[in-house]
Amino acid sequence: PRCQSTCLETLRILSRDKRVLGPVGTREGMLVLAGLARLRGGAEGGDSLQREVQIEEKERVVVEALKCLCNVVFNSTAAQQVGADVQLARGLCARLHAARTGRHEVGLFSLRLLFLLSALRPDVRGALRRELCALGLLKEVLECTLDVRWVGPYEVAPLDPQALPIPAEDNERAMEALKALFNLTLSDTSDEDGDHQLRLITAIMRHLLMLKTQAEDKTEEAHSHAINLLSNLPVPCLDVLIDVPVQGGQEEYSGKNMDVVQVLLDFMEKRIDKGANFKEGLTPVLSLLTEGSRYHREIRRYIKTQVLPPLKEVKVRPEIGSTIRNKLVRLMTHVDMGVKQSAAEFLFVLCKENVDNLLKYAGYGNAAGLLVARGLLAGGRGETKYSDDEDSDTEEYKSAKPFINPITGHVEEPMPNPIEEMTEEQKEYEAQELVNMFDKLSR
Repeated sequence: PRCQSTCLETLRILSRDKRVLGPVGTREGMLVLAGLARLRGGAEGGDSLQREVQIEEKERVVVEALKCLCNVVFNSTAAQQVGADVQLARGLCARLHAARTGRHEVGLFSLRLLFLLSALRPDVRGALRRELCALGLLKEVLECTLDVRWVGPYEVAPLDPQALPIPAEDNERAMEALKALFNLTLSDTSDEDGDHQLRLITAIMRHLLMLKTQAEDKTEEAHSHAINLLSNLPVPCLDVLIDVPVQGGQEEYSGKNMDVVQVLLDFMEKRIDKGANFKEGLTPVLSLLTEGSRYHREIRRYIKTQVLPPLKEVKVRPEIGSTIRNKLVRLMTHVDMGVKQSAAEFLFVLCKENVDNLLKYAGYGNAAGLLVARGLLAGGRGETKYSDDEDSDTEEYKSAKPFINPITGHVEEPMPNPIEEMTEEQKEYEAQELVNMFDKLSR
């Protein structure tokens, strides 16, 4: 085993180079690695692990072989094809079924290899969902890793305020499971996997979003993976996020618990404040909050109170300032089209897709891109039907409304009249210049 382990460590380093993978990306090469990783023989592979890797050195061989397989599958399309042909995914599922309490690294790299296969091979992804019931398996892995205790159909026991953060190793395994689940839920899952399974996963995501890890950056990373997964799930499942008993009572939101919605808003603001990588870091949470607000009235009402409270300050342009509204309005003119559209759509949904409401909070100049794309430059509403609860304007807004510049969205200081100080000759000259410019423009 010591010799095998050293050979595998060397192969792991070599396997980072795509040009030398020919001998390993063959059926024979992959079967050798799968055998050393104890993945051969389908269902028997997982059961035999506990007997065969009691000795530390043999377990080290399994871990190094799994690492090699991860590198080889990632870097070689031939190896990906062989991995599908020899049904590596079946052996991995058997391993995860059997080795719930095994060594951390064995579980971690088994999950990582499952993630890579499901990301790179659509046929493996389909087999995992249909034949190997991998959605339920990965849900069970998360339940075990995150110590989930059910107290209702879709309700996880609330966290103990004195509970310790998630251990680093458990967090690592949970994130690999989340990445694999993301791949498996990329296509429409509602018909094959049933509403029940997806709602259980949603409840586990709620539990995870309320958890902390031992490091703040790792907490943010785990929450990011949870948000990505939630974005894949059918929107009706999101009611699970708020259908838990309220601590302290919030009757204005029909008794729904908005704790996790606040976590999502805080996450969004933190990502905006980072000021970089908006495409991958910010658009998933914006999309999730937009769809949640579009289809769940209580979520929209709560978010609107946090993001678009009744207007009082109307003398400052809507994109200037440090409130969450100001930050989102600034993103409406971002250079990245995806980011710009996501921010604008989010605010538009919070305004119940009412153009006049959006202009009130953002100004015509900032909203023009969205209105052109929607064909709503002349005003009107979007297609979604919303409840009739009306927005109440503040006294400050009502008194200032006639003086607000609709383009900039704020009250401007009166501008001096530029022709007051001119002589008649100067006025004639400027008029003639204007005529000439119109003439050039028409030509």
